[in-house]
Amino acid sequence: MRGLSSIFLAINRNKRSLAIDLKRPEGVAALKRLLPTVDVLVHNMRTAAIERLGLGHAACAAINPKLIYCVATGFGEAGPDAGKPAFDDVIQAACGLAGLIGNENGVPDYVPSLIADKTTGMALANAVMAALYERTQSGQGQFVEVPMFETMVAFTLAEHLGGRSYEPAQGPAGYARLLAGGRKPAPTLDGHVALLPYTAEHWRKFFKHVGREDLADKYAVDDRHARNARVKEMYADMAAITRTLTTDALLALCGELDIPATRIHTIYSLPEHPHLQAVGLFQPQVHPTVGPMVAVRPPTLFARTPAELALPAPLLGEHNAAVLAEAGFTPDEITTLQAQHIISTPETTP
Repeated sequence: MRGLSSIFLAINRNKRSLAIDLKRPEGVAALKRLLPTVDVLVHNMRTAAIERLGLGHAACAAINPKLIYCVATGFGEAGPDAGKPAFDDVIQAACGLAGLIGNENGVPDYVPSLIADKTTGMALANAVMAALYERTQSGQGQFVEVPMFETMVAFTLAEHLGGRSYEPAQGPAGYARLLAGGRKPAPTLDGHVALLPYTAEHWRKFFKHVGREDLADKYAVDDRHARNARVKEMYADMAAITRTLTTDALLALCGELDIPATRIHTIYSLPEHPHLQAVGLFQPQVHPTVGPMVAVRPPTLFARTPAELALPAPLLGEHNAAVLAEAGFTPDEITTLQAQHIISTPETTP
């Protein structure tokens, strides 16, 4: 779309672009000259491929012993699946997530979001920060591997290891309440609401205000285990009540009773969400080549060092000259690399 995809614009802001042809020895040599000037090298190439280029951990650490060398693999290098190709769909299926989506009807499905890619990316960022902090204590760099498969298994089993948490096992894997189903968006006269009476007090207040105090006794709402054992029935009775109310009326009632609830928002309506507009999450910008656009600002708020959208997503190789010059390349060397197409610039990239 207008030269750069929306995904590229979102994930590459605040970055500079250096484009080097690593299939040519001059390109590898140029990258190696950069290594003494950097703290971290991250890649997601297969080990055999990066080793063939002469850019494996040992080679890079020999140049910069303080380097944090982080690799995102599909499957951990110590296991039999090492080196297998891995994409978001494959990892969602491998880690049990797709199976969880189809737990009720037996038909597995994918989360319609690049959840494995993004979750592993956040795990990688955390790993790099931990390694950088450790380096302040030891003064040494290290090799860090963040495998997608193992990362997403840990993500999925955080609440679903269940009875397999113990030795010997005290039951099957799985968070029983979630696997049993029951919690569903509540239907209303004109749509649906995410409604979550969470405590015994929530349930009692809700049933009282809708004139069904008998249901609080029926489901023994003061006993959490009793509630969970009949969650499907309880939510079915709740749905029968919410169907008689409009969305606005139900949300107003939940607000009055301090019960967690929200409209069911969609990706299409989120840019108009009043809370997100109030906090300025969506920021208008003008990209130098794309033109007017909307960017999602960093959501984390730092009181003393606020995060900013300082740089728009770059064109491929846009910062070649600046980055190489900072590493000590002379103007003539940069010109030679460009003339030999070792580095790609916006003008030379097809």
